[in-house]
Amino acid sequence: MAVQIRKAKRSQSLLRVLLSGPSGCGKTFGGLYIGKGLGAKRMIVIDTEQGSSDLYDSILPFEVIDLQPPFTPERYIECIDAAEAAGADVIMIDSISHEWNGKGGCLELVDEVARAKFKGNTWSAWSELTPRHRAFIDRMLRSSAHIIATGRSKTETAQVDENGRKKVVKLGMRIESRDGVEFEFTTCLDIVHDGHFAVASKDRTGLFSGDPKPITEDTGRRLAEWLASAGAPSPVPAAPQGARAAPAAQATAASAFDLARKSIAESCSLDGLDVLRQRVDLRLGQGVFAPDEHIELVAAIHARAEELTDPDAGLGFPSESPETEAHA
Repeated sequence: MAVQIRKAKRSQSLLRVLLSGPSGCGKTFGGLYIGKGLGAKRMIVIDTEQGSSDLYDSILPFEVIDLQPPFTPERYIECIDAAEAAGADVIMIDSISHEWNGKGGCLELVDEVARAKFKGNTWSAWSELTPRHRAFIDRMLRSSAHIIATGRSKTETAQVDENGRKKVVKLGMRIESRDGVEFEFTTCLDIVHDGHFAVASKDRTGLFSGDPKPITEDTGRRLAEWLASAGAPSPVPAAPQGARAAPAAQATAASAFDLARKSIAESCSLDGLDVLRQRVDLRLGQGVFAPDEHIELVAAIHARAEELTDPDAGLGFPSESPETEAHA
């Protein structure tokens, strides 16, 4: 197969941003300001926080979908579908943590499935819950709107030995969702109580280096400018006149899809998967992959990321965490 080398060029995309922090740190407030800075024409908030977004109706005009328990992955997907059908160009999900550990969320569902189908074996039950959780993540990623998601976080601690004595140390903040969820977003901002300052734990934009800054309307405006600065995907150069035609078997959509699947399966690092994810998105914009192929490849990347994070993930098990241990 002929190998083509092209110049790297970022293509236009939709924003996927995650705001995490403890309760009361300003996630909803910050998310609405980002939406305003993005120039939202119709912003819809999927609110799981008992109408907390209504307190900030002075920031910009927006509409609300009140999502009540049970917080199943399918109900989140239904709300995203409804927001898109209503013409939303910015969708804020406040918050995604309920899909994981809220009433009717994944951690509660896995117990129910274990009792009903697997004689109480929660590890086996994850083989059914993992695809449902992935479906929710994939639905966010292929949304036709900008996605602003919020998630609760709490301090993660560990017990270590120091000079022969046990000591509890803080490891930082950890979002209340499945391990690795941050991998799927363009930018992840951790918000602290004091001054609502945001620190980037992941940033593909390069806008959040340096000292922490509070989230304002200008934050959304800068993100909008970054998105607008990307050009349309570059066309594939035409072959020079007189050049010999390449074999018919080269670079068909099917072979590109198979090659992408192979590259994902053989990837040995999260950084490598991150690069593959960007290439897959680019190929979708160029028409190399059909939408259903893109969804399948994104799911394969997510599954491979879980395998690299936790070898048991390949069996459908979640990575170990205090929540999953408590439900095992």
